[in-house]
Amino acid sequence: MPEQPEPSQTPTVGGADAVAPRPRPSRRPVKAVLFDFHGTLAQVEEPLEWVLKAAATCGVTLDRVKATILADRLLTAGRAGGPMPARVPPRLAEHWSARDLYPHAHRAAYTGLAETVDAGIDGLADALYERLLLSEGWVPYPDTAPTIAALREAGIRVAVVSNIGFDLRPHFDAWQLTELVDAFVLSYEVGRCKPDPGIFLRACGMLGVDPEETLMVGDSPADAGAAAAGCAVLVLPAADPGRENGLGAVLDIALPT
Repeated sequence: MPEQPEPSQTPTVGGADAVAPRPRPSRRPVKAVLFDFHGTLAQVEEPLEWVLKAAATCGVTLDRVKATILADRLLTAGRAGGPMPARVPPRLAEHWSARDLYPHAHRAAYTGLAETVDAGIDGLADALYERLLLSEGWVPYPDTAPTIAALREAGIRVAVVSNIGFDLRPHFDAWQLTELVDAFVLSYEVGRCKPDPGIFLRACGMLGVDPEETLMVGDSPADAGAAAAGCAVLVLPAADPGRENGLGAVLDIALPT
C-alpha cells in the first residue's frame, strides 16, 4: 500500500486548532503632545558660530582656525545643549547637580566649565552663556513649526517640557511659535526634572488631559521617563542645526487617518 501522508502540522485557518492573534494593547486617542526642547524642537547653533559670535561681543575677532580649536576644547569641557562634560570640577559639582532647578546654578555650572578653558579672552565664558539666552543662539528644526501647527489645527494640545535653567518663552516669541504652544513646563519653574514622572504629570494637568491620552516626544532616555507617568513615548534622534529630525512621525501617531 502506498504510504499515507502525515497529517499537516499547520493549523487550519479558522479551525479548532487555529491560534488566535494576540490582541494589541489599546490606547485612548491622542489629545495632547508634550515636546522636549533641545534636540527635539531646536538645536544649538554650530559650535564655530557660537565661539565666533561670543568672542565678537567681547571685542575680539578670531580667525576660523583658532575658533575651531577653541570650540572643540569648549565642547569637551561642557556646553549647554552640547555633549556632557568630560569632567566636572569638584568646585562646580553642587551647581552642576542643581543646574536644571535654579537659574543661578545653570549659569554658574556652564560658565564655570567654560572658564576651565584658557581662551585668553576676558568675559568669554559669560558671552558664551549669553548666546543660550538669545533666540539667535538656537536653530528650530525645519519641521518644528509645521508639525506643531498641524497638531493645533487638529485640536490637539501642545506643551514644551524641558530640563532647563532659563526661560524659553522669549525664543518661541522670536520664532513666532508661542501661539502654537498651550503650556511651557520648565524644570526650574516646576521643581521637577525628567525622567521624574512628576514633571510629565504636571504637564498633563496644565493641559487638562489624562496621561493615557498624551504622547511625549523627545530624544533621550530622560524623555522616555514619561512612560512611567502613563504617557505614550516617541524618541527621535537629534539632528544637526537646520536638518529635519523626523518630527513628522508625530503626525502619523497623533492624527487619525
